[in-house]
Amino acid sequence: MAVDPLVTGLVVVGYLLMIIGLGIYGYRKTKVAEDYMVAGRNSHPLVIALSYGATFISTAAIVGFGGVAASLGMGLIWLTVLNIGVGVLIAFVVFGKRVRRIGKKLGAFTFPDLMGKCYNSPFLQYVSGIIILLSMPIYSAAILIGGARFIEVTLGIQYTTALLGFAIIVGLYVVFGGLIAVMYTDAVQGAIMAVGMGLLLVLTYIKLGGVTVAHTALTGMSDLVPAALTAQGHMGWTAMPAFGSPIWLTLVTTMVLGVGIGVLAQPQLIVRFMTARDDRSMNRATLIGGPFILLMTGVAFTVGALTNVYFYQNSGEIALTAAGGNIDSIIPLYITSAMPDLFVIIFMLTLLSAAMSTLSSLFHTMGTALACDVWGRGRACALSLRANKRGILIMMIISIIVALLLPGSIIARATVIFMGLCASAFLPAFINGISSKSPCLIGAKASMLVGAIIWAIWTAFVHAAESGAIGLSQLIFGAPSVLGQPYSAINPLVVALPISLIVMVAFQIRHNRNLKIE
Repeated sequence: MAVDPLVTGLVVVGYLLMIIGLGIYGYRKTKVAEDYMVAGRNSHPLVIALSYGATFISTAAIVGFGGVAASLGMGLIWLTVLNIGVGVLIAFVVFGKRVRRIGKKLGAFTFPDLMGKCYNSPFLQYVSGIIILLSMPIYSAAILIGGARFIEVTLGIQYTTALLGFAIIVGLYVVFGGLIAVMYTDAVQGAIMAVGMGLLLVLTYIKLGGVTVAHTALTGMSDLVPAALTAQGHMGWTAMPAFGSPIWLTLVTTMVLGVGIGVLAQPQLIVRFMTARDDRSMNRATLIGGPFILLMTGVAFTVGALTNVYFYQNSGEIALTAAGGNIDSIIPLYITSAMPDLFVIIFMLTLLSAAMSTLSSLFHTMGTALACDVWGRGRACALSLRANKRGILIMMIISIIVALLLPGSIIARATVIFMGLCASAFLPAFINGISSKSPCLIGAKASMLVGAIIWAIWTAFVHAAESGAIGLSQLIFGAPSVLGQPYSAINPLVVALPISLIVMVAFQIRHNRNLKIE
């Protein structure tokens, strides 16, 4: 389908001018480190909610997980349920208010800074920053890939050129405008995403003959599931996989739990709570964030699965086959093949907004972690605007390099890797730090290190999806995974997080007993 290049060009230019304008606004409003790092701690509830949602919902959710839904089916909708229950209600209501109060009281500027000050430990700040610098480039690279792939398919721009241009544009307004620019652009981009995803759902059902007809057709295609997937437990695109099967374990432990729980410990999201002016702002933001995430993820997973109906009716192939086996190409191919020209442009803006909103937050988080928490920790330059701008530029370059090295079909996988590591390493110590009157430092150190190490070992030697690609298990033990099914299909988070939590709880109980004795 050919999209009018003139119309597309005008729309893109208009969009970029708007984003540049917001970047300039952020630059003018940024006077001190508090403005650059936590948006002056005075953000509007609407901006907080849309920025949080747009940061969380990226090309990984729309392109990556939409492609996963096309492959594995609508069982992924359970992730939407967990996203709202955990990612919004618990995150905002239970944790968000505490983070806002404690962050302001302690004068914390970043997530590692918050961890360090909660426990009065430079070590925790440093290690938290290191974990971010080692893991977040993989996630940011996946976001870059998702945006660049759609630009490549939609505009016919060479992939490497699209990726570089995309990264540079985002990097510029993040570097100069700081978190104020990031959050205001996020809010506008979130509004665009809501319109685009709402239209996508409506147009998909119209294209496929209505809600009932579309879902009935998808249910009737269960006999078209490839034999390789059937053997692993796939029972059709409108049914959950067979309980305990490899696909069930992947869907539940990796996709649903890995992302649904992992959202609680994402540094770039936690910082959003530190930008609120008061608890009332957090309450109002919750009412906006829930429906937004419901729309974003629900539509992506539903439409992703329904692409099978469209491709089968028009080419006699299921979505994965039509996309040449690359799940990251399914949604872009569906949009350019099935949707009207005008919507292709709208969805391009939707995807650009999703990618830019998340990428800008990741650039900001990585850059400030480098400058404030690792390289400049304990020195005056930690809060230097110049140092943090340089940190963002450095991490942007690293993300581009990683994106050029990563293989295809990586978007959803990279998201799960990042969120799983964050949850395993950070979550128990983070919850304890903002909840306990006297948090145990030794327990936090042990929990963080144990969680990260066990996650890394399981990733490198057991979880076949990663261990096979890493190759260490094959090199040392002569097999892609040292354990067979079902263990090789269980996500590292399911093993590492409970152990990390037990360690934190055990040390905290012992610490509390010692305080009573004293």
